[in-house]
Amino acid sequence: MPELPEVETTRRGLLPLVGQRIQSAVIRDHRLRWPIPATLPDVLSGQHLLELTRRAKYLLARCEQGTLLLHLGMSGRLCLLRGDEAPLKHDHIDIVFESGQRLRLRDPRRFGTVLWLQGDPMLHPLLASLGVEPLEDAFNGAYLYRQIRSRSAPIKNVIMDSHLVVGVGNIYASESLFRARISPKTPANKLSKPRCERLVQEIKATLAAAIEAGGSSLRNFFGADGNPGYFQQSYFVYGRTGEPCRVCGTPVKAIKQGQRSTFYCSVCQR
Repeated sequence: MPELPEVETTRRGLLPLVGQRIQSAVIRDHRLRWPIPATLPDVLSGQHLLELTRRAKYLLARCEQGTLLLHLGMSGRLCLLRGDEAPLKHDHIDIVFESGQRLRLRDPRRFGTVLWLQGDPMLHPLLASLGVEPLEDAFNGAYLYRQIRSRSAPIKNVIMDSHLVVGVGNIYASESLFRARISPKTPANKLSKPRCERLVQEIKATLAAAIEAGGSSLRNFFGADGNPGYFQQSYFVYGRTGEPCRVCGTPVKAIKQGQRSTFYCSVCQR
């Protein structure tokens, strides 16, 4: 599943569309996680794309009369095309701009989302209960320390809770905990303030490095320009079961936590 760095990479790749006028929208298959509104072509036609932002793993395309809410789901990809490229089997919707460019959603598993929102999009049920953004100042060591005082669940499970902080998915949780030298099995409420501060710093650094690298190309992720990310080339532990730790040489271990695979070094992480 595309995580925050992949979504942010996609957003940045689509920024050339901001300020352009939408000519039309073509829906080929309404059947996503929630049906694409049948009225969307009429609603979008003639509007300008004013702003393209991100909240957690959602993209928000603000227009003059509302906001288009986009989510890539499990396998979705937003492509920025320069011309009238013939659609493939899983190309469900095109948004065509007067410049001739088009935004196309390709989603083989159809878990993606295309919804039209009016009013304040942050009040929509999909967004209203989300936690703080990990790259913003509100996410800091003091905040994390306060939030986990009553939580005895393993720290990896806790930092993946989107009600606490958004966008720290499985890959980046494992990598951040390694960088912070914290065992993923540590009960959250056992972390001291200094360790919370270090973990927050490493979450920010890990996500920033992944964004700079264009995200991680697991399975079929490509950015809006069609280029794969390459952050997976610098993983410390994720997906490296049995391989030597890049710091101490101890074989990387894998366990299951919350039905997700967790990777860590039993020597470096305590």
